Amino acid sequence: MNMRKKIVAANWKMNMTVGESAEWVRDFLLELGDIRDVDVVVVPPFTAIAKVTESLGSAQNIKVGAQNMHWERSGAFTGEISAALLRDLFVRYVVLGHSERRQLFGETDEIVNKKVKAAHEATLKPIVCIGETLEQRDGGKVEKVLSTQLRGSLVDLDAKQLQETTIAYEPVWAIGTGRNATPAQAQEAHAFIRQTLREMSDESVAEKIRIQYGGSVKPNNARELMSQPDIDGALVGGASLEARSFAEIVKAAREE
Repeated sequence: MNMRKKIVAANWKMNMTVGESAEWVRDFLLELGDIRDVDVVVVPPFTAIAKVTESLGSAQNIKVGAQNMHWERSGAFTGEISAALLRDLFVRYVVLGHSERRQLFGETDEIVNKKVKAAHEATLKPIVCIGETLEQRDGGKVEKVLSTQLRGSLVDLDAKQLQETTIAYEPVWAIGTGRNATPAQAQEAHAFIRQTLREMSDESVAEKIRIQYGGSVKPNNARELMSQPDIDGALVGGASLEARSFAEIVKAAREE
């Protein structure tokens, strides 16, 4: 029986001013301020992290995440941010290896792995993204791509670190396109990811690791996606920019 608690994260990407962020939090708390049965993570741009944390106030059940970080603790890395700086802002989660980071900024599995290890060292919980392009899917390479990214991004993690890592399966062809994997396609990929995690660790560890689906998740498809046996939540992009829309997706998670 699946005892994994659902985790739903709002990835705002390069959107939302400080003022808009505060308004979003206010609206979301009116909708779901008492949520306890789903882990909710709000992932604003760096400029709004402090305001989001302040606006959440005593809502300890809703955590704040960051969209990226560098693997070094400090140093001459202009434009970067470290795990220690994020911890100073009360960040608890960090999204790593998002397809946009991989595609637009050239992040490799090796780079993602360095960041994942640095996150764990700083007691941040990584949300590690993997996923195939449309060309790779059409070429029958889905499993090869997912296995390579997963093994490369999580190499040398111990069982405890693996259990505290969330995997986000995001088919690149479904991000921001309005297209999304069918529940069957998503479940098939998630089941393969969990099988790979079994091979990397063991059954008990793999059964505890949460795997989110990310790729045009919306209120009207969230419930069916998250009802699949290996889908443990959602990493939500565009639909998370409106508080009520995101709240509906969280409600769909709690109903599963």
